Amino acid sequence: MEKLAIHGGKPVRSKLLPYGHQSIDEDDIRAVAEVLRTDWITQGKKVEEFEKRLADYCGAGYAMAVSSGTAALHLACAAAGVKEGDEVITTPITFAATANAAVHLGAKVIFADIKEDTLNMDPAEVKKRLSPKTKAILPVDFGGLPAELGEIKEIAKENNLVVIEDACHALGAEYKGKRIGGISDMTIFSFHPVKHITTGEGGMVLTNNKAYYEEIRLLRHHGITKDESRGGWYYEISQMGYNFRLTDFQCALGLSQMDKLEDFIERRRRIAAGYDAAFAAIDEIITPPHSAEHSYHIYVIQLRTEKLSVGRKEIYDALRAENIGVQVHYMPLHLHPFYIKQFGYKKGDYPVAEKYYERAITLPVFPVMNDRDVSDVILAVKKVIEYYRK
Repeated sequence: MEKLAIHGGKPVRSKLLPYGHQSIDEDDIRAVAEVLRTDWITQGKKVEEFEKRLADYCGAGYAMAVSSGTAALHLACAAAGVKEGDEVITTPITFAATANAAVHLGAKVIFADIKEDTLNMDPAEVKKRLSPKTKAILPVDFGGLPAELGEIKEIAKENNLVVIEDACHALGAEYKGKRIGGISDMTIFSFHPVKHITTGEGGMVLTNNKAYYEEIRLLRHHGITKDESRGGWYYEISQMGYNFRLTDFQCALGLSQMDKLEDFIERRRRIAAGYDAAFAAIDEIITPPHSAEHSYHIYVIQLRTEKLSVGRKEIYDALRAENIGVQVHYMPLHLHPFYIKQFGYKKGDYPVAEKYYERAITLPVFPVMNDRDVSDVILAVKKVIEYYRK
């Protein structure tokens, strides 16, 4: 049996392969440089062009570019009227920004456990947690697999709730043949470097509701309204807003990245298919749910630790020693100190999410991975699993 790198053996790779990475080429660099040479590097036409491009791609009526996915979540919750005393329901398996957006507005976050087969929020669990205080449901398209949006929308309709879909993992994914972005009341995307396309930092809110769009546009820019009849210089702060704008040169990068989005998604799907095939016969590994509509922001395996001589941490450490930059997505939010202190959550509250977390490891998936990179990941996983197999 081959000696593991963590025990002094030769690693599979000489250099660390990260779990995610941006894909930037010369066209992207030229697009940004062109804007930097103009008079408008912020609040110019590139912002509107990027908004329209994404709205058209996703089949949404309106889009609003903002400074981050986190800002997009915050503004969507604000536009939905989330306020102190309200409750919102979301999944515990997500990045903190999903829940934090509501907390910043004074709301209480109620978690609904996930389904074991999809890793997305279970609509049946959502129904159990409805109350007269519920204002919105925030489903998350975990990993790039759309949540059960039909059932969630039906629950929302029956209870007069707003659906704010956190699709930061799911640009390019589809739900029942329709692209994510034009389905929910509001849909959120992120353009962080590890996402499907990047603007460095950045985000977008998509909606078909003009009232939500107008409210978000107002809040994005300090709550400013103008009245040129009182002078070209005149403006008023009509309500408290934020500075959540995205720059023109970032939007130029986003527009250039959109030219390659379909190729990026196809490459992610090919990598995932390679992993699926390689790990199908390994009984110690559970591969993520497969779907042709999945856009594979991340690829998470789960370990059947009862079949291994060690736990998840030891497998994680061994893979890192082989220079495979594995990660974990995510520690359930209800187990973070803030949510324990703020809302009284405790271990055992969401058993399916907790079981998933104890077994989860994220493998590298990003478009500029070459076939050798993919082979290295597969080789390292097989090497480590074989060593620790009972």
